[in-house]
Amino acid sequence: MEFRTIVETGKADFLIEPCERLLFVGSCFADSIGRRFVEEKFRTTVNPYGVMYNPASVLHTVERFCNGLTGKDERRELPDVLPSVAFLTLGTTHVYRLKETGEIVDNCQKRPASLFQEEVLTVDECADYLQQTVNQLRRMNPEINIVLTVSPIRYRKYGYHGSQLSKATLLLAIDQLIHQTSDIIPLHYFPAYELVQDELRDYRFYKEDMLHPSEQAVEYIWERLVDWCFSPAAKEFLQEWAPLKAALSHRPFDAESEEYRAFMDKTMLKVAELQKKYPTFAL
Repeated sequence: MEFRTIVETGKADFLIEPCERLLFVGSCFADSIGRRFVEEKFRTTVNPYGVMYNPASVLHTVERFCNGLTGKDERRELPDVLPSVAFLTLGTTHVYRLKETGEIVDNCQKRPASLFQEEVLTVDECADYLQQTVNQLRRMNPEINIVLTVSPIRYRKYGYHGSQLSKATLLLAIDQLIHQTSDIIPLHYFPAYELVQDELRDYRFYKEDMLHPSEQAVEYIWERLVDWCFSPAAKEFLQEWAPLKAALSHRPFDAESEEYRAFMDKTMLKVAELQKKYPTFAL
């Protein structure tokens, strides 16, 4: 007897390797998952210019990131700083234009609401912004793998029906883009939205506001993501890093005691061994 529906993700046709360089851009859900990659010592950039919710703002972030990357450190070869995987997480179709210029702003910066005009993007407009984002990322790195997701977080300010319409528009835009692209490197979709809506539909998987996924829900999505696209080597790295991460986060009663110093010396020796095995690993 089955008491819940399972969202089948299959397996991605690319694999994330240990300590790989990644980029996360999008909603606060991208922040949550991106931070987990940072904790697990992947070389991860998460929302470098703040949280972005709509496809236009995601494009703006990617443009700024790509334009600033080449001059970031001229002493290093560009491939050394390029992300090999980009996760784009979309939250809403609502955008705000500055009336004076007509430009879509990414942050109203607490200026009066009267200065802005709210609009709702169509499916075609969302797909166009996403296509521009994909093009920008692939100009930076032609081999980059791009994963598209929709944030499971509902937006109360638009009304729950309006929030659902917004999510539906984003899902249709992503589906349209994936099916229309004929590039050598395909786009990928990871069903974070469906995992929360269909598998974790109980309120115990939400925070106190009943809108944001709980830490337990984020952990479950992380586990499904690992199963979906992590290489065997990356999974092995996670197992090796886990006890060291726990040891390094331990807060002793007496940090000056001989016992704790011996414990930390032993831990750092194990860290050094891990660094030898994974040259790009760094604390």
